[in-house]
Amino acid sequence: MSDAEILFETMGRVALIRLNRPQALNALTYAMLADIRRLVAEAEKDPEVTAIAFVGEGRGFCSGLDAEVLRQTTAAGESRPAAGGAQRANPDPPGMFSYLPRVSKPVISAVNGVAAGGGFVLAMMSDLRFGSESASFTTVFSKRGLIAEHGTSWLLPRLVGASRALDLLWSSRRVHADEALRIGLLDRVFPADELLAGLVAYVDDLASQVSPSAIAVMKSQVYRHLSDAMEPSLADADRLTQAQLKHPDALEGAMSLIERRAPNFAPWTGEAS
Repeated sequence: MSDAEILFETMGRVALIRLNRPQALNALTYAMLADIRRLVAEAEKDPEVTAIAFVGEGRGFCSGLDAEVLRQTTAAGESRPAAGGAQRANPDPPGMFSYLPRVSKPVISAVNGVAAGGGFVLAMMSDLRFGSESASFTTVFSKRGLIAEHGTSWLLPRLVGASRALDLLWSSRRVHADEALRIGLLDRVFPADELLAGLVAYVDDLASQVSPSAIAVMKSQVYRHLSDAMEPSLADADRLTQAQLKHPDALEGAMSLIERRAPNFAPWTGEAS
């Protein structure tokens, strides 16, 4: 195993980012956060990549910020911003991994063990969460004297409902895979040795059948419309539909149906939708 704290590989059409500090349950350092941001940006531009995924090495997914980093942060009385946010032309919103909903390709967390604190945030900020049977989640914040950090107060109620979100945030209790699937924290659960294969199969299926440009537009729609009223969302969807009808993928989708063949959609490299 490499000594690098972040490993990168492609599996099928998946750009897989591995957190590689198994001895610390893949606790995050600021250098790791910067590497993750860079690798996500590179994968978004790669036409051979359909989706970006995260997994942890060893028995954990991610236990959050490294204990020493957390000690330094709390001693200083303020958090350090994630690398690359303030210097960008379109700055990232405040909060760890807040840029992931803006990424125009699917982002999936393959939760292979405990996801706690910042690891919980990484999973929540991903578009989908696939878990092994040993996956578990805990918000942790209340046990550290902290509040609902990094957008969890906005996103978690939208996933599981307000009362469940308050329970998970207040108690910081451990939620195991079966309950996580039942309440909506996980989208799919696999045996541990089938987690990555299941993830790759899902993404390869998207790559063979689904328009990447449509995926990008729909992701943008869903996150923006979460905060919009119904009528503006309908108007926006109509505008986007008219624009998508002019995209080559719309004609290709129709022709593949008429000709009874697999579609050959254009690759996607992160263009603004």
